[in-house]
Order: sequence, then structure tokens, then C-alpha cells
Amino acid sequence: MREGYRTGRGRVVMRARTHFEDLDKGNRQAIIVDEIPYQVNKANLLVRIGELVREKKLEGISDLRDESDKSGMRVVIELKRGEVPEIIQNNLFKLTQLQDSFGMNMVALVDGQPRLLNLKQFLEHFITHRREVVVRRTRFDLRKARERGHVLEGLAVALSNVDAIIALIKASATPAEAKAALMGQTWRSAIVEQMLKRAAADVARPEGLAPEFGWHGKGYRLSDVQAQAILDLRLQRLTGLEQDKITGDYREVMTLISDLLDILAKPARVSQIVRDELTAIRDQFGDARRSEIIAQGVDLSLEDLIAPEDMVVTLSHGGYMKAQPVAEYRAQRRGGRGKQATSTKEDDFVDRMFIANTHDYILCFSNRGRVYWLKVYSVPQGQRNSRGKPIVNLVPLVDNEKLTAILPVKEFSEGRYVFMATAMGTVKKTSLADFSRPRPSGIIAVDLSDGDRLIGVALTDGKHDVMLFSSGGKAVRFDENDVRPMGRNAHGVRGMMLDKGQKVIAMLVAEDEQQSVLTATERGYGKRTPIVEYTRHGRGTKGMIAIQQSSRNGQVIGAALVRPDDEVVLISTGGVLIRMGVKSIREMSRSTQGVTLINLDAGEKLAGLERVVESDDEELGPG
Repeated sequence: MREGYRTGRGRVVMRARTHFEDLDKGNRQAIIVDEIPYQVNKANLLVRIGELVREKKLEGISDLRDESDKSGMRVVIELKRGEVPEIIQNNLFKLTQLQDSFGMNMVALVDGQPRLLNLKQFLEHFITHRREVVVRRTRFDLRKARERGHVLEGLAVALSNVDAIIALIKASATPAEAKAALMGQTWRSAIVEQMLKRAAADVARPEGLAPEFGWHGKGYRLSDVQAQAILDLRLQRLTGLEQDKITGDYREVMTLISDLLDILAKPARVSQIVRDELTAIRDQFGDARRSEIIAQGVDLSLEDLIAPEDMVVTLSHGGYMKAQPVAEYRAQRRGGRGKQATSTKEDDFVDRMFIANTHDYILCFSNRGRVYWLKVYSVPQGQRNSRGKPIVNLVPLVDNEKLTAILPVKEFSEGRYVFMATAMGTVKKTSLADFSRPRPSGIIAVDLSDGDRLIGVALTDGKHDVMLFSSGGKAVRFDENDVRPMGRNAHGVRGMMLDKGQKVIAMLVAEDEQQSVLTATERGYGKRTPIVEYTRHGRGTKGMIAIQQSSRNGQVIGAALVRPDDEVVLISTGGVLIRMGVKSIREMSRSTQGVTLINLDAGEKLAGLERVVESDDEELGPG
């Protein structure tokens, strides 16, 4: 229970009623506002939303219009393509009066004194008040029923002695003499005697009635009120039907008196009446709530708003990221053509693709040694033919900072590690659990020396080999357990010894011995070498030859682990991009210089080598 409810003071949060609608066959979505909190002005709300959009404090909205009419409220907030509606709705709740709060101070009069009550006390006093109302009302009804029954008793007595009473009235000189004569005699009435014996004469007596009036052993004595009622009786009520009606009314009143007395005698019946009356009020006046009342006025959790769903996340070499539901990929038999996951420009391609749940994290590591967190649900959703959104718009990078690697993480569990390598040959292994506390501005993942940069990051489980490749054509392969786990702020240890002017250009984590290592040099030469030729040695050495470096080859610019069915992309400094199958590159031993991979124009160099994780003829695999 909230602190405000315990003390009787606090704020009640009310939220507008909304739902989502698909537009353009699902390519775009809209947030529909059906109702807003009663204290919110709709016109002011729409103006405020428009101001936030113009000020770029609220992004992702393409159009806003009011379609309200006599049938009810309808405000349409159209979203841009690829936006996650739950996130924008959450921002609307935070920044506008679609979610509003008002103060509450639960003060009630208790025994005539104002008291501040908590929720439990408030309900207890309310129920006590309703029970008191029922008891007082029952007592009032009992008093009226007894008065009514007393009159009907007199009329019933008169009907039982109609001839004698008529004769008595005719013989009286005045109405006063007639009344006195009626009150001075004792009358007999079988109906009245029977009813009074059944209900008990004492319980049916009105309050304040003198003892000499009413039923006695010798008969019935009429009171002043009864005698006057007999004198006022119209002759038409002496007919048979009217006599039966008076008698029936008298029986009903006596039954009512017995029921009212039973209510006053049994507290459980009072409680049931309170319950039935409140239920009747609910059934009569209850309708759909126009706005939702939230028990706690705290920031909304997107995890509660977004349903868990597996998504295919793609990142292109040009830095465009998007997510698509796995359901968009139909299952295919082996050998099927498959579906292309994304559309890219001619000079772009997909170099990272994985399946992750909408609630999973994506760790984004930059060349400055920092790590940023990104939720999968915050990645813009797009169709297969869309490029996505620039990653720089999703992660708060600073000037000249670029992402080096992205790692999908479901759980920050013990026993898993983040392995990192820098251009100066430093390596570091940090427990994945050390990255479990996200910060909007990111945190330091590795302490870099001046002029150093982070070039590779991978998730490991302590059972892999790590390979480092230098621009001088050397490679070193070692067991990752040669590097002990360190804290986030640690500098790391030496992974590879470098000659002057050289740098580490790639870090690879070996998966199995069936892979090959593809290396490429700046002059456009390269080769594919079985991974088994790279034997394991200790870390911190200069390593073994990966490709012969010569004036023909130039420096090594890239290395990648590939399989025969993979494709790679070669990128030149002149902007030329060539995509080729790995099968077209002949396997050669480590000590060879390689073959021509790309013909470069004068002055151009090979700038990059990347493995393509998806091709047009490739099926989407399970993760």
C-alpha cells in the first residue's frame, strides 16, 4: 500500500484510456485516445502535444488530429514508420496530461470531530455509517408501521362490529359524544385477536400508547386515534371488497413489523442490506471508467507495456539498425530461397544480425572503450524493405566516437565474460555481470592508453580460444583462460607484442576447427587458411605468420572467421565495394602471400574486410 494511503495524504494518478490502431496495412500505427481525465482540458492537451513535437522533446509523431463527435472522444496521434507505439505512449504519459494527478486528503467527521484517516479506517467508518443509516431507517419504518397498524386495527375492529358501531354513532348527539362512546366500550374482533396473538400484542403497539388501550383479555379498547379514524371512515369502505382490502393491509403491516424487528435484532441482516444497497448502486450507475486510476504515481515501466516477442535485429555496415518480428519469416525447407531481412544501399550491407527478445539488452561498445545500453524494444521496427534508423540516433555517442561491436544479452549471468582487445595489443576479460547496471550516458568498459582504441569485443564462456591479428601479418592464438577476469576500470594485460608502427587490426573468437581464417591486405591481396594451422601459444608473444607481408601485399587490414558458404565484402578507399563468395578464394597455407582479391586503381587501398551475415539466398537461422 502506498505511503499516501497509509497516512491519508497523497496523490491519485489518473491516466487516459488509449489503444493502438494499424494504418496502411500495418506499416504505420496510431495511438487513439478514447477518454481523458475529467480535470484535463482537451484543447489545451492537444496544444501541449503539438508544442512538444515542435520542440523535439517528443519524437516519432507525424500527425495529430481531433476526430471527436457526438458518439464520443477520439484523438488520433499518428506515428512515424518504424516507431514503437508503447515508447511514445509512455512519453506522452510522462510529458502531458494524458496522465495527471491530483491531491487527496481523506478527512472525515468521526464523532463530530474532523479526523485524517487512512484507507482502512476510511472504509471502516463508511461501513459503520451505512449500518447506522440502515438501523435508523428501520426504526423510522417500524414506528410508521406500528402507527399504521394501530389505525388498521381500529378499522378492523369497526368492520367486525359494523352494525353496532353504526347504531352507536346514530344515537350520539355530536361527534365528540360518538368518539367518547366508541372509546368507552370494549369490542371483540376475531381477526384482530388472531393477528395480535400471532405477532404478539406488545411488539405491534405504537410508542407512547397508554396501557388501557388495545387488546386485553376481555376485548379491545379503541384509542383516540382509532376512534377518530372510525368516525372519518367513508361509507363506501364498508363494501365487501374494501373490507377485504383493510384486512389485507392489516396483515401486511403486521408482517412488515415482524420483519423490521428481525432486522434490528440481527446485525448480519443489517450487513446484508448494506451490501445489497451498494451492489444496486453499482448496477444502476456503474459504467466504463473514463480514465484509469493508478495506485502508485511512479514512472512507468516499459517492460509492463511491451509484450515479450522475439525480434530479428539487423545492423548494416553503414550504421543503420532496425528490428523485425521473427513471425515475418516463414519456415522453409532446406534449399529454399528465403527472405531478405533488409534493404540496403548499393554501398551498404548487413554485417550483424541476431534474434533477441524485446526485453533483452544490446551492449554497444565504442572505440573509446565505453559501453552503452540499448533495449531491443527501443530499436525502431521496420519492414524488410526499409533501411532502419542510424545507430547514432539511438546511442549518445560523442564527437569522433564510433561503435566497435554490439552484443545481445538476455541475462547478465555469472560464468559469462566480455572479452575485449585494443589496437595496441591489450586484452581484457570482464564478467558480464559487471555490465548489469545500465546508465543513460554509458560507462567505461576498458581503460585505454593515450592513442589506443578498442577494436574488438566478444562474449565468451571461458572455453574458447582468442586470436589477435596485427597489421604486420602476424597472429597469436591463446586460451582465453590465460587472461584472468578484471573489473571494468582495469587497463588489461598484454595480448600481443607489436613491432613499432604496427597495431592489432582484428580479434576473433574461434568456434570450432572447421572454420577458416580469411586475411586481406591493403594492396588487395588475401587468402583463406584453415584455422587448424594456427596453433595455440601463450599470450603476449609476437605470434606466428598469418600472411607474408611484402611490398606487393602491404599491411594487413582485416581478418575474419569464415565457412565455405559465407560471403565477404571488400571495401576500398575509393568507395568501391565488391561482394564475393568465400568458395572463390582458394585455401592456402599461412606462409604464403595470397592471391588477388580486388583490383585497385592507382592510389587506392583496401580499407576493410567484413563477413556478410545474410545473403538473398540464405534462410534465417535460429539465432
